[in-house]
Amino acid sequence: MERQVSEPAPLKHDILQAKRANRRAIKDKLTQLGVSLGGIMVFVALLLIFFYLLYVIKPIFASASVTPAANITLPKSESEVLMVGSDELHHIMYRVTEDAAVDFVNVAKQQVSHQQLPVPDGVSIVSSARSMPSQQLFAFGLSNGQVLLGNVDFSVSYPNNQRVVSPNIRYPLGAPLLTVANEQQPLNQLAFAYNKQRLSFIYLDATQHWQLLRMDGEENLLTEEVEWQSSKAQLPDTPTHVTSQLVTPDQQQALLLSTNKAFVYDVKDASNVSLLQVLNLERAHAKVTDFELLAGASSVLVSYSDGVVAQYFQVNSDSGRRYQFIRQFTHLGKIDDLASEYYRRSFATVADDGTLKLLYTTSERELLAEKLPLQHVRALAFSPRADALIAETADSLRLYAVSNAHPEVSWSALWQKVWYEGYPEPQYVWQSTSGSDDFEAKLSLTPLAFGTLKAALYAMLFATPIALAGAIYTAYFMSARIRSVVKPTIEIMEALPTVILGFLAGLWLAPLVESHLPGLLLLLILEPIAVLSVAFAWSKAPAVVKQWLPDTYQELLLIPVVCVVAWLSFSLSPLVELWLFHGDSRLFITNTLGLSFDQRNALVVGIAMGFAVIPTIFSIAEDAIFSVPRHLSNGSLALGATPWQTLTRVVLLTASPGIFSAVMMGLGRAVGETMIVLMATGNTAIMDWSIFQGMRTLAANIAVEMPESAIGSSHYRVLFLAAFVLFLFTFVFNTIAELVRQRLRERYSSL
Repeated sequence: MERQVSEPAPLKHDILQAKRANRRAIKDKLTQLGVSLGGIMVFVALLLIFFYLLYVIKPIFASASVTPAANITLPKSESEVLMVGSDELHHIMYRVTEDAAVDFVNVAKQQVSHQQLPVPDGVSIVSSARSMPSQQLFAFGLSNGQVLLGNVDFSVSYPNNQRVVSPNIRYPLGAPLLTVANEQQPLNQLAFAYNKQRLSFIYLDATQHWQLLRMDGEENLLTEEVEWQSSKAQLPDTPTHVTSQLVTPDQQQALLLSTNKAFVYDVKDASNVSLLQVLNLERAHAKVTDFELLAGASSVLVSYSDGVVAQYFQVNSDSGRRYQFIRQFTHLGKIDDLASEYYRRSFATVADDGTLKLLYTTSERELLAEKLPLQHVRALAFSPRADALIAETADSLRLYAVSNAHPEVSWSALWQKVWYEGYPEPQYVWQSTSGSDDFEAKLSLTPLAFGTLKAALYAMLFATPIALAGAIYTAYFMSARIRSVVKPTIEIMEALPTVILGFLAGLWLAPLVESHLPGLLLLLILEPIAVLSVAFAWSKAPAVVKQWLPDTYQELLLIPVVCVVAWLSFSLSPLVELWLFHGDSRLFITNTLGLSFDQRNALVVGIAMGFAVIPTIFSIAEDAIFSVPRHLSNGSLALGATPWQTLTRVVLLTASPGIFSAVMMGLGRAVGETMIVLMATGNTAIMDWSIFQGMRTLAANIAVEMPESAIGSSHYRVLFLAAFVLFLFTFVFNTIAELVRQRLRERYSSL
């Protein structure tokens, strides 16, 4: 029988140790892989966010494009073309000629239908005019003193679930003809404007005087029919040789172009017509060739023979609102025709060599410059949705599909001052929406970036001294027992939802600050004085008195002092306000100092957001100071340095990388804060460093406007650009913080 020999005990121990070492190595490797994978995934997530933002933003800077869509031959017309256009989806195009004929073109079927408007027999057409493109109205002045007023209209029906567009000619007044002047008085050089309540005509009569006919409509409550009352007036001081005439759609002004001057008349009140301004349009070695209203009718586009288009609009002056030269577009060639969009401030020009250019006035962008087979264009127009261009040449009607989604956005419009219509000067403006179709979005990111930095600055001015001073005292001077309570308490503050802070700041703190401004000023003065005085008095107090409060709890002595001084400051606020500010500090700020005062201002934001930032700065800075090796401070003290010298020359220098990181982390938190600035400011996108004015930040703007923005619109994509700018802000701040931290660590690592 064999005898079984057991392994020696030391050998078993070595085997167990080897197995444990292998398991530990596997765990270490898995942990290393897990941490590395987590870091890589964080980096990938950041890259995905970065590239997704760029993906959404990129289209707003894309150039426009034009693609031929249809070319339909029309019966040749010897008459000039008054206007061209199409329905919304450009299934039907039309042409109105100055002989009162309308041609409708079915693009899909390439069929042309001709319609002659009802001009009385024996009467000739002596003038013609068209309205703003969005109205698609036209008028013909007749030799017998009548006007034929009509508009092109498209009705949509769905027989057998098929969409059918039917073109029509409608007459806004019910009847096609309207008597404007006496019989046998031709209406020469007609211009008009129309809405449902008012109709205005200007024309040159047989005696070579310019006349205004105003018709005001009032709905009959019984019959629900509009009853028109007319009045006439003569335009004073009119020029000779008028080459073009316009009436603004609001029917408040009439403009007559004579050579290189525009005469602007106030026709708001037909009984008090007056000459407002004579606008000099003269350019050296160039003549005015065209004179059109831009979409919204606030601007006039003037084209010149040297290939320049200039924009004029009214600006406030000492003598009232007057037209003024604003900007120009050059190198457009010899322009055959010019067309503006229905609602946006884009316009197109076609040169005699067929070069088509798309431009946007406010952003001053040239969106497209392309040579097309468009020689001798007689009429040019945009479709209602601005996604197509209709051009009439001598023998055909051409349709071009247009891709021009975001013309109003450019780097200059986003970051530089822009002169918007109606504004007295170029300004930074964010105003993305309005209730009017004629509204032009103003999408400057500069006031939002400014507001972000302003809010962060005032928050850091409030939070940084308090947080760093608290961190230094807690880590270096405070007893361990009190520190074990204070540090977790402040760190728990970081978990407080910022929406609560914003709610309190907007509904409680803002009214409190407004009604106790002198008390707040008094608090800033008395609180430091009281704390220093109590500390000095305590240091000089006899030992018998100091025994009442052990050194471990001496910090608690300041709590009642701070509370009493705060109560005293706010209690004395009415007396100080009466003594220094004549009983109304807000009125003193507004009238005497000349500063605007908003209840929800930068002061409120600084205090509220400061409380949100303090825990972040305090926690990181306190850890950095407390982590300084004790042998450094002990060695300094042993060499005879005082505790204060040790703190300033050894501890703070060693902890400076961590302290700087704490400040930068707090700054990053302040820059990205949303709810507090959303609820505690007026959300006004203004650029003013005043502590009594509000602001609008990038984060708050995104939170407010993203839910109401149309997906894919310029507004939507600019909001993503704002998010990208905010992303870059935090990235730059964190990068700078890391670089400075590394330099500080290298410099003071030898201590």
